[in-house]
Amino acid sequence: MSDRIHLTTWISRDTKARFADLARAQGLPQSAMLRRVVESTLVAVVGPSLLPPQPVEPVAASWRISVRLRPEDLLLLRERSRARQIPTSTYVSLLVRSHLRALTPLPTAELQALRQSMLEVAAIGRNLNQIARAVNEGQWPHGPNRNDLIAVIRALTALKDNFKALINGNLASWQAGYEKIDCDN
Repeated sequence: MSDRIHLTTWISRDTKARFADLARAQGLPQSAMLRRVVESTLVAVVGPSLLPPQPVEPVAASWRISVRLRPEDLLLLRERSRARQIPTSTYVSLLVRSHLRALTPLPTAELQALRQSMLEVAAIGRNLNQIARAVNEGQWPHGPNRNDLIAVIRALTALKDNFKALINGNLASWQAGYEKIDCDN
């Protein structure tokens, strides 16, 4: 059983007509408009801290909304979701969530690319440790030659460029007017 109760009053026909016009202009049924008036009056007189908060709309565990987009915006939305390899609806959900919670999410494909790059960096680090150990133990008396070092530098430069592109691409797709990351220093 609901703890709601009906509120009634008598007013003039003219006041009722004006109230109906106001409710219609607000896009509300008259009963919802009257509830707003009563609640706002109570907040003004009693104060908001003494009234229990009421949700504007009932909130379901999973809620679906519809959004109308201009055709050109829909094309951009589809392109960005396709570039991230996620469904368009999931991309929209991520956009809304990131805006509401001030997050910059990293989608699964980009996160996997980042993890793979980190594995490559770890492998390069292990190889450099093995080379250093071999040189220190005299197993490689002359150490790595110039070509070996150039190959390592190229691999690290490529990884740096991939990290930079991944981070800047992620920032560009979630934020407008961000500053690009400069990894050249």
